[in-house]
Amino acid sequence: QVQLVESGGGSVQAGGSLRLSCTASGYTYLRSCMGWFRQAPGKEREGVASIDSDGTIRYADSVKGRFTVSQDNAKMSLYLQMNSLKPEDTAMYSCAYGGSPCQLYGPYFDYWGQGTQVTVSS
Repeated sequence: QVQLVESGGGSVQAGGSLRLSCTASGYTYLRSCMGWFRQAPGKEREGVASIDSDGTIRYADSVKGRFTVSQDNAKMSLYLQMNSLKPEDTAMYSCAYGGSPCQLYGPYFDYWGQGTQVTVSS
């Protein structure tokens, strides 16, 4: 089993920044595909960013140039730096572990955190 705990969500005005963190524990490989997903009320879950065990990074088109995903393997942590936030970024953000293949598609991932809420006001 793998446990994932997210933190760093909150409320911010449009144009602001937030940094999300996700820490993995349990039976984890040293490196494995991890990703960030989000889901707004009434909308389907959307892949935001992923980072593969070889360092390959993918972003959703909607966040390219604004969000940056990074990983600290020693701390088994995943981060999402979110800049220039927009109201449409408002959602519950969850991290996921074990994607195979490592793509922005939720069913490919084995483990999920509970999520952290991000609210962006205009």
